[in-house]
Amino acid sequence: MENQELIKQVTEKAEKWLTPAYDAETQAEVKRMLENPDKTELIECFYKDLEFGTGGLRGIMGAGSNRMNIYTVGAATQGLANYLNKCFKDKGQISVVVGHDCRNNSRKFAEISADIFSANGIKVYLFEDLRPTPEVSFAIRHLGCQSGINLTASHNPKEYNGYKAYWDDGAQVLAPHDTAIIDEVNKVTVEDIKFKGNKDLIQIIGEDVDKVYLDKVHTLSIDPEVIKRQKDLSIVYTPLHGAGRTLIPASLKEWGFENVHCVPEQMVKSGDFPTVVSPNPENAEALSMAIELAKKIDADIVMASDPDADRVGMACKDDKGEWVLINGNQTCLLFLYYIIKNRIATGKMQPTDFIVKTIVTTELIKAVADKNKIEMLDCYTGFKWIAREIRLREGKQQYIGGGEESYGFLAEDFVRDKDAVSACSLLAEICAWAKDQGKTLYDILMDIYVEYGFSKETTVNVVKPGKSGADEIKAMMDNFRANPPKEIGGSAVSLTKDYKTLKATDAKGNVTALDMPETSNVLQYFTEDGTKISVRPSGTEPKIKFYIEVKGEMGCPKCYASANAEAEKKVEAVRKSLGI
Repeated sequence: MENQELIKQVTEKAEKWLTPAYDAETQAEVKRMLENPDKTELIECFYKDLEFGTGGLRGIMGAGSNRMNIYTVGAATQGLANYLNKCFKDKGQISVVVGHDCRNNSRKFAEISADIFSANGIKVYLFEDLRPTPEVSFAIRHLGCQSGINLTASHNPKEYNGYKAYWDDGAQVLAPHDTAIIDEVNKVTVEDIKFKGNKDLIQIIGEDVDKVYLDKVHTLSIDPEVIKRQKDLSIVYTPLHGAGRTLIPASLKEWGFENVHCVPEQMVKSGDFPTVVSPNPENAEALSMAIELAKKIDADIVMASDPDADRVGMACKDDKGEWVLINGNQTCLLFLYYIIKNRIATGKMQPTDFIVKTIVTTELIKAVADKNKIEMLDCYTGFKWIAREIRLREGKQQYIGGGEESYGFLAEDFVRDKDAVSACSLLAEICAWAKDQGKTLYDILMDIYVEYGFSKETTVNVVKPGKSGADEIKAMMDNFRANPPKEIGGSAVSLTKDYKTLKATDAKGNVTALDMPETSNVLQYFTEDGTKISVRPSGTEPKIKFYIEVKGEMGCPKCYASANAEAEKKVEAVRKSLGI
């Protein structure tokens, strides 16, 4: 039966969009939805307001309070401007950075946001064209700004756009500022939005910031000599039509790599992403054109960045010469293994150095850190939490790297968000280091598994779109809490962590507190055979995510196939237990 109360609520909300405060195009779109006997679209567009999740504001473009458009973007910017004017009222001139990616409407949303900030007396540094997300984070710090935004929906499909908000440390907004900004945004009516900008307060930036940023990224090279010896390393790179095209080839060149091949069709800037089904470097299909080119020229490595160039995907040849994808957990593991091993080898490692991973990322990283006596910290999903750990230790300890299973890595502290520009450059150095030893990236991964134990990670996404989907996801989480599994995949659950209550419970019922900065809707189960399961609703997409990690042993580098086959059986048993 239709929920008449919900239809009534969304109808009343939508009718407010038929006033002269909204442009004719928007009014026509809303009118069409209101007149349609099928109220599904109306409900989807108006049943809620877009909110900040782990990735900020993100949604499908179109008319409505639950859609990305000039009014939802305008309200977000007006609310943020109001909050900045409150927080920094004693500062002579508040300033912000505004950046954007290649998506449809991104430039338009960026320019409208710049106008709104400037109309509120805030100085705006607006990038001349698309730029990587990490450069926006860098620019906030470099220019001494109080905040910044980037218009991007990262790796989401082409129908989406988004709005990432940053604070004065260059990190995405955390509590208490995130909820306080939302409070300000919720107070904004369309009449409050100051769309008419003050051009005197808008400064266009571009190559001047690019140069400083790329020079800083180059300081991350741990072993420049190995690059000199392997400068002809054959690299294939694709930006998947996005912002990486502006800086990643330039960064690789600055590091000394002379044999870089960009996929020409995907160097074309386009918010329609014409050559891929989805511009997500996690997906094999997104790398298919790059791998084709790599086969043609017999390349050493394939790397891809997502549309806003904060995440990196990669592929390399296995021991049979076949091209295989490296997953996000393996990516993070390879980066941290190389940084730790080579900082030790070159005498750069300090007792105060530390690394960070998210709670859903592979535990093999902890094994590497423990064996090498490096402090490792666990944090929530989302790079704002890694940035928080850096900020808490600033001036006392040195951050040397951190990442998450969703293909994000940050090797530096002068940026406070994941960074595909530095990651691609460092990845090329790791490949050069491997080649210097007559090895490939795949060989290095096998070496890690032999030394530290084998692990296989699988993420299962259960997609539940819309209002009904959100209700289903909530019911699934409630059911896991009410009926926690006693065994998973044939192994007894030895420890359960509930980040909503911040309590860990062992098999005997003993409860201990979890030391985290705030609660989060995440459940984790650890079994006696070393399996780890994490369950969480996505903060940016309509899905519930299951992160599965199973353990095994690899006696030799050639034993991968058998170890992987055993792990596959374990993963299937886990999926069966969880009903996914």
